[in-house]
Amino acid sequence: MTANPRRQLRQTDVKRLNRTWRRHTEGRLALIVESVTGPFNIGSIFRTAAAFGVGHVWLAGNATPPTNPKAQKTALGTDRLVAWDEPVPVLEAVRAAKDDGFRVIAVELTGDAVPLHEAKLDGDVCLVVGSEDHGCSPALLEAADGVCYIPQVGRVGSFNVGVATAIAVAEARRQEWAAKGMPAGN
Repeated sequence: MTANPRRQLRQTDVKRLNRTWRRHTEGRLALIVESVTGPFNIGSIFRTAAAFGVGHVWLAGNATPPTNPKAQKTALGTDRLVAWDEPVPVLEAVRAAKDDGFRVIAVELTGDAVPLHEAKLDGDVCLVVGSEDHGCSPALLEAADGVCYIPQVGRVGSFNVGVATAIAVAEARRQEWAAKGMPAGN
């Protein structure tokens, strides 16, 4: 691509690189965002969704929509690149995801949760994240097909919801690409 591999890529090179990864991405990925009210978190989640090819975001509970002016500051217009619905009751969002053929996997700390890297995130998967203060609701956890958590070794008990979403979505794509034998250099 370039004579000096440490030089930052030009915009054309970035588009070419992203196109290569897009060609090796087939799994459908979606999100349910339950009662996330912080507009900057919503904006961050939508930007992550657009970057990783999330096809649909269901907003649930009292989630802030990405059209909120403060959310737009973080999303930078990426909400137009991802299909999304106005907030609905959480069980309605779960039903819609399942009716669309997704397995629903909550990202939450529960007694039966598996570490994120061990969770089966292949195929058509809809990841669920919950509110900043209380996480996923009991009703959502009961309706989910599975639960996973993000292992941490530091002294902080949890991640910001926008960061947790980015980690979970990135892991879902990493698992897909690893299963296809995609080398790290592609």
